[in-house]
Amino acid sequence: MNNHSIITAAALFIMVRFACAAESTSAEPILRRGKAFTEEIGKQKLDEYAAAWGDRASWEKRAAIIREGILRGTGLKALPPKTPLNPIVRGSREHDGYAVANVAFESLPGFFVTGNLYRPATKVPGPRLPAVLLTHGHCTGTTTAFGTNKTGGRFGADTQRIGAVLARMGAVAFAYDMTGVNEAQQYPHTGKMAMAVQLWNSMRAIDFLTSQADVDPANIGITGASGGGTQSFLLAAVDERVKVSVPVVMVSSFFFGGCICESGMPIHVGDRYDTCNAEIAALHAPRPMLLISDGKDWTKNMPQVEFPYIQRVYRAYNAAQSIENLHLPLEGHDYGPSKRQATYAFLAKHLGLRSDAAPRTEDGKVNEDFVAIETFDTLCVFNDSNPRPDNALKDPAFIEAKLTAGK
Repeated sequence: MNNHSIITAAALFIMVRFACAAESTSAEPILRRGKAFTEEIGKQKLDEYAAAWGDRASWEKRAAIIREGILRGTGLKALPPKTPLNPIVRGSREHDGYAVANVAFESLPGFFVTGNLYRPATKVPGPRLPAVLLTHGHCTGTTTAFGTNKTGGRFGADTQRIGAVLARMGAVAFAYDMTGVNEAQQYPHTGKMAMAVQLWNSMRAIDFLTSQADVDPANIGITGASGGGTQSFLLAAVDERVKVSVPVVMVSSFFFGGCICESGMPIHVGDRYDTCNAEIAALHAPRPMLLISDGKDWTKNMPQVEFPYIQRVYRAYNAAQSIENLHLPLEGHDYGPSKRQATYAFLAKHLGLRSDAAPRTEDGKVNEDFVAIETFDTLCVFNDSNPRPDNALKDPAFIEAKLTAGK
């Protein structure tokens, strides 16, 4: 073999090696986790996305690709059958202007979603009521085993306040456990399909709310902070039944969520697209959305970076009036009083709630003092006296198989 042949063979070998490596790499899912980008790269990415579309038609083409990518990445491109919910309702209590019940339903046969349903205490004759899903994030203690955490997730005082105020204003609000948290112990929060499990549970939560005789299926909202904010904009992106979304302290161009339930499945990069959470939030357009951000976490650049991009999407629909940003530069990562006040006002405006039904302070804010903060034991659906039904699934792998059965 002469030198030329040797060089040619070596070059061919290298080309094959690189081709095989590229093929192997492309076959592996790409995950964007945590602070996957610097702030500057996050901004540059949004500039790249903006260059990929110029009007409503081209945006909707891009949006459809991303939406399909989210469903494909979570294994929900072909949804499981919507089997009977078989709701369980226990321990309804009446408080000052609202009532709370402990409820569970089956998102899959034998797989229970647990939560609390907040309703107006007095049924007012007239149209059906708006409804709001209340998601939660990773507050202290929320990932501990069932029975050990008594203050986090849906049991947190902030969640109870939001549920009670919305009910007092005329909505039906459902606060429910994210998977692997508090009572939702049939699938681990760190399971490889936690994102898909939560997204499916949220879709079925809408089914549960719209199955209520007094709920208006065309008037559904969702709100949550941190990981609950992620769930809020993900559900709103793929389920058009969500009319109003209020994701709190989460939407960012460079941060993709710090938990496997937010970034553990390949939803941000696909064969035909590359995206970030800010653009996923924009998939909600032109429906009303309030983005709440602060100066002490990854939402600190919202007014200058993420919000202008999302505004551009809404302007493509001539719906700039439907998107708002409340930025609180001196505040941090929570669902604190000022954030809740903004949420009440926005949901009242776009869901047609009765703002005057909630008590007010002298400066005109909603006075939350009427809310009865209930205990963990009071809010639980299942306990020693009322255990989960015998058909409750126990094998996470079986749950994963059921969830992807439609593939």
